[in-house]
Amino acid sequence: MTEQPNLSHGTPAAGDPPCVLQAIDLKRHYAVDGGFLKPAKSVKALDGVSFGLRAGRTLAVVGESGCGKSTLARVLTMIEPPTAGQLLYRGQDVSSSDPALAKLRRSKIQIIFQNPYASLNPRKRIGDILEEPLLINTRLDARARRARGQAMMERVGLRPEHYGRYPHMFSGGQRQRIAIARGLMLDPEILVADEAVSALDVSVRAQVLNLMQDLQRDLGLSYVFISHDLSVIEHLADEVLVMYLGRVVEQGTKEAIFGRPLHPYTQALLSATPRLNDAARRERIKLSGELPSPLNPPPGCPFSSRCHRVMPVCRERPPSLLPQGGRRVACFAVEQDLGTPPAA
Repeated sequence: MTEQPNLSHGTPAAGDPPCVLQAIDLKRHYAVDGGFLKPAKSVKALDGVSFGLRAGRTLAVVGESGCGKSTLARVLTMIEPPTAGQLLYRGQDVSSSDPALAKLRRSKIQIIFQNPYASLNPRKRIGDILEEPLLINTRLDARARRARGQAMMERVGLRPEHYGRYPHMFSGGQRQRIAIARGLMLDPEILVADEAVSALDVSVRAQVLNLMQDLQRDLGLSYVFISHDLSVIEHLADEVLVMYLGRVVEQGTKEAIFGRPLHPYTQALLSATPRLNDAARRERIKLSGELPSPLNPPPGCPFSSRCHRVMPVCRERPPSLLPQGGRRVACFAVEQDLGTPPAA
């Protein structure tokens, strides 16, 4: 029997906002040619990811390159359909092939990509880029589309004369503001930000992050914020999802994860985060070896080949994501620390 994932991290408090997005055991596998006279192989880019996102909150997804963060972003927006699992928007399965639910998903879940220049059509003026979602998905006339596009430009801090310019005429920060404006044109409830500020200078990054926080407060947006920058995550997130090789290894509130990380991988990530305050610095934990190939992952726990706390059971079977210490952790060593040693 398949274990039903706990999406709420415990009993929600009275008055907690409703869950707007639920991922239930999402998987995305890719078939890879094994070579001449060799069987095909499968890359498990996502291997059973579950979470719940509440209205007005930010869920941060962190992990090394290759852990499946961007694949998760593409699956959440159905750029790539999941191999298995469900994606629920307010209880409706928007991962199905129903055209009405597909239209609902497009209007309610939007994405902001890492490279704003690559995600904007260089041959189109900014006004046309902003109006295109309205042209495809609504029945608004040209005047109404232009009015909404200009209003959205003003909301993200761009001037009216920018409306007729091309993407190459803007700085990186301005282009990302345009990408955010385009993502908001259909009045979505959920924005998936895939490394949305990693390509920006530090000062510009702070401006864009402040803009995103203002928009979340004013419009009631919910964010799935994907980043490798843990200082940004600590500033923005309400909940944190730590991924490794397509799987969730630790999941909980920001306070729990940053205050007392339990999984050895989470501890290693946080120990590498620069701190200005000496008292806040953690003892550096250096990971040995390289990230395993997703074509040939290690047996058992995917982190066992690099973990300094590896035990024999870790190489025999993968740990389950279980409630441990006020969050969910997939680690036999944590089970042992907290008094629930793994079975033989």
